[in-house]
Amino acid sequence: MTDTGTETPRERYRAQVRAEVKAHAWEQLASAGASALSLNAIAKRMGMSGPALYRYFANRDELITELIRDAYRSLADTFSATAADGSGDGDLAALAHALRDWALQDPHRYFLIYGTPVPGYHAPDDITGIVHEIMATLLDACAALPSAPSTTAFGSHLEGHRRWAGDHPAEPAALHRALTFWTRLHGVLSLELAGHFTGMEFDPALFFAAELDELTR
Repeated sequence: MTDTGTETPRERYRAQVRAEVKAHAWEQLASAGASALSLNAIAKRMGMSGPALYRYFANRDELITELIRDAYRSLADTFSATAADGSGDGDLAALAHALRDWALQDPHRYFLIYGTPVPGYHAPDDITGIVHEIMATLLDACAALPSAPSTTAFGSHLEGHRRWAGDHPAEPAALHRALTFWTRLHGVLSLELAGHFTGMEFDPALFFAAELDELTR
């Protein structure tokens, strides 16, 4: 959190403008998607010239990076708070429900980081650190559950491929459980948020709970 007591008026003004730019950017994402994000359009809405706005964000990619960083940071903080409040075998289920609640709260934020990649955009390396923080919380919960050693070829494969997990020391069985948890629940969430369950006459929340039950059984 920024210490506003030590900020100069110029710094406070800059922070306010950047926050307003991001607010308008989220509105653009909601209406047209990340690929249509336009600094010039945002400048026009704010009554500024394009060159003036570029003093706050050098280009579109810098703005997208800020939005992505904020989204991942929000989920990482949500997971951290959920894990701190959880206990024992309930941690993994609590994380799952926290993930769904977070996604439903702002589907556009969810799709920015878990949807189709923005054409021509490449996230900086520091984003990976936040992703590893999220996965570490998930892996801690998976490692706390009793499980038989992984005897599948894929489980053995994961032993030597931990970069996605931030080199977390979890056993292969926990790595496999976490990856299965992550992919299956994101699959359900992505379909739900994209509206693909509309008209199928079942409750997506119950389907999500059923998938979670299978994963934590």
